[in-house]
Amino acid sequence: MSVRTVVQYRRQTELTLIVMAAAIVGVAYTLASLGANSVIPARMGPFLGLVLILIAVAHIAVRKLARGADGTLLPLAFLLHGLGFVMITRLDEDLAGFQALWSLIAVGAFCATLLFVQRAIDLARYKWTLFFIGAGMLLLPMLPGLGYAAGGARIWVSVGPINFQPGEFAKLALAIFFAAYLADRRELIAASTWKVGPLRLPEPQHILPLVVAWGFAVLVMVGQRDLGSSLLFFTLFVVMLWVATERNIYLILGIVLFSGAAYVAWRLFDHVQTRVSIWLDPWEDEYGSGFQIVQALYGIGDGGITGTGLGRGSPDKVPLAQNDFIFAAITEEMGLIGATSILMAYLLLIGAGFRIAIRTDRTFEKLLATGLTTIVGIQAFIIIGGVIKLVPLTGITLPFVSYGGSSLLANYILLALLIRLSDAGAIRRGERTDDPTPRERWAAWKLRRAERKLAS
Repeated sequence: MSVRTVVQYRRQTELTLIVMAAAIVGVAYTLASLGANSVIPARMGPFLGLVLILIAVAHIAVRKLARGADGTLLPLAFLLHGLGFVMITRLDEDLAGFQALWSLIAVGAFCATLLFVQRAIDLARYKWTLFFIGAGMLLLPMLPGLGYAAGGARIWVSVGPINFQPGEFAKLALAIFFAAYLADRRELIAASTWKVGPLRLPEPQHILPLVVAWGFAVLVMVGQRDLGSSLLFFTLFVVMLWVATERNIYLILGIVLFSGAAYVAWRLFDHVQTRVSIWLDPWEDEYGSGFQIVQALYGIGDGGITGTGLGRGSPDKVPLAQNDFIFAAITEEMGLIGATSILMAYLLLIGAGFRIAIRTDRTFEKLLATGLTTIVGIQAFIIIGGVIKLVPLTGITLPFVSYGGSSLLANYILLALLIRLSDAGAIRRGERTDDPTPRERWAAWKLRRAERKLAS
């Protein structure tokens, strides 16, 4: 198959899939309005227009800037985003208006990321800059007058009329830092020449900066009572270290350390004890601390196999259903079939991310693809597991689906980075031509100009 044919096939596949995703979202939006009000939604035209504009802009950006990339990532993200938007509209039309605005900004950030990050390897040069940016973002909510607490966690920052969670962007910056540092030192870390009892560990000077960065992130988030993000950073670090060194001991150590830390947190912090108590028996205080999870479980039970029908359920009985509990709202109205569809979309997205990691031969890109995919996978697992009472509820957004501008913006930047990594792999495998970037063209022009001056 020729290079041109491979590129055309991927982009045509992507276009076909996003048209299908748009059709599903359009039908879901109509059904939700018919179910709730028995009328075709009055904003059907603007809604479809917004969906088509977003799809067209994002698809054209990929076609122009990363035409060799995997053709499934963007449609899967759009499907999750669209179904989440339909449910947010169903729950609160005012919030849906804000989510629509954030959707425009997120797609703009997606295109800007593809435009400015034209070589994924360039990100590795700025690893320490990104580390300090990430660390600064983690500390922002703790600044008096700037940060504030909501829902028990001090993770929000208010700047004028804009409220956002800087931790959503810190996780991207720190994932890039981890990937770049491990790519530089992976052989020294994997050598593990320092013996501590029966264990063989890396020399402290090689692993210490990484451990300090990880420990800082986890401690700050524990201090902010952001347990979900703490678990996310812990898992991200352990998985990337395991992939970089290919030593199973790090997974075992990670499980042991996590178990110990979880026990200590349960003993020391009241809010952790409350979360565990709710997880074990929410009906013990079903009108108090367990009210939210109990209502969500009733809703999931009412949904059954096929759901109550979009617009026909009562997901608004769950407090803040548009955030942490949007999966319960979807399950109530779309049933087990709808919930399984959401899970399948995440599994396909995660599978595509790990396929990018496997197919690349550059360590930094492999680790970064692994880290970004781990963020999506663990985040989805934590919140879905919390909603269905598989694990204690930690309070974290469902990627692309939950209401929230910070989360949506960060996830679209993450998606753009995965698409860039996929395109970089396609270039090295010869599946598309390697065109010079504007910066490279500018450098080549300056070089030719200097050569002409020397010659004259």
